[in-house]
Amino acid sequence: MKNLLLLLALVVLLTEARAQNYDESKVPPYTLPDVLKTTGRKKVKSEKTWENVRRPEIRKLFEDNIYGQTPTRFDSIRYVVSEGQSVMEGRAKHREVLIEVFRQGKQVKIDLVLLLPSNVEKPVPVFVLINNRGKENTDPSRKIKSDFWPAEMVIDSGYAVAAFHVSDLAPDNKDTYSNCVLQLYPEQLAADNGMRAIGAWAWGASRVMDYFGTDTDIDAKKVVVVGHSRGGKASLWAAAQDRRFAICVTNCSGNTGAALARRQFGERISRINTTFPHWFNNNYKKYNDRENALPVDQHMLIALVAPRPVYATNASKDLWADPKGTFLSLKNAERVYGLYEMRSALPADPPGINEPIIRSPLAYHNREGEHNLTAYDWGNFIHFANYHFKISK
Repeated sequence: MKNLLLLLALVVLLTEARAQNYDESKVPPYTLPDVLKTTGRKKVKSEKTWENVRRPEIRKLFEDNIYGQTPTRFDSIRYVVSEGQSVMEGRAKHREVLIEVFRQGKQVKIDLVLLLPSNVEKPVPVFVLINNRGKENTDPSRKIKSDFWPAEMVIDSGYAVAAFHVSDLAPDNKDTYSNCVLQLYPEQLAADNGMRAIGAWAWGASRVMDYFGTDTDIDAKKVVVVGHSRGGKASLWAAAQDRRFAICVTNCSGNTGAALARRQFGERISRINTTFPHWFNNNYKKYNDRENALPVDQHMLIALVAPRPVYATNASKDLWADPKGTFLSLKNAERVYGLYEMRSALPADPPGINEPIIRSPLAYHNREGEHNLTAYDWGNFIHFANYHFKISK
């Protein structure tokens, strides 16, 4: 028995060693799939061809091989809105929204926390966070304050700020993730390209977007979807599918988020599929330790958001999320933004620590510190939104 345990421990250590690399000299040679070449090997030279041919191809490749299909049909949706007490010494209004979605006799409930600037006469833009941490981080009473969701900073900048929790859509657990949204779509669980947890979280972001379209205090044309880590994977996938999101922020999202898979730096596909088998569809497991066989890479996911702005980040001590690979992913999406005559301001090489590139459709910073979402990050997101929404501060 003792020998068996030692053998198992050795297998785990060997697996982990193979699944991670923090040495740039060990990044293997790789060739990225050409984002502007169709599956029929034709070059994409115009916005029209991108929109009508290549973009749908790429989205389908991500659906089939990584994130799964996203169901769009449901029987009905209902919003139960409750007005809470004002917070922040009267600077903000608190609104609780229960979003109920019904299909074939079953329902899912999404609790949306929403804070709005007080005494604003016109609809305001909003930041909505896909919250993958404890709900206390988005406490609407403001008795508990967290830099993960610095509501005061956002409100004082003239924006509304909202959040919903991933557990309302799919609990982040391999044994229980199917208990919510996937109860509405059981056929997805039987499909190798069916939606799983990340897809369910992105689906939930779109239902929140549905609500914003009904709230006269919200400017639904100026919604910024934000996610950190696994939530950042979901924010990218949500924005790639739902073009109602005006801006996408993906914070420290790493593997199968904003970072290139083919670099095999930090977390790899085999590791993420082993540790979190419920995040992505069954087909994705075929690419464990076979990154170069993927028909896509993450620069193509960012390109799906074009021409809408994308802000991606990293942290200096978070090599697991591959800062250089994230930056290169943005750089390799620039050609698609060019089809829309949008010029990226990203430099040829990654900028230094705490040197954000903000005034650009593709923005980036690598913050000093650990894997986290901080007030520093949020401050830059606000500047980014101000720039693209043409809000002068």
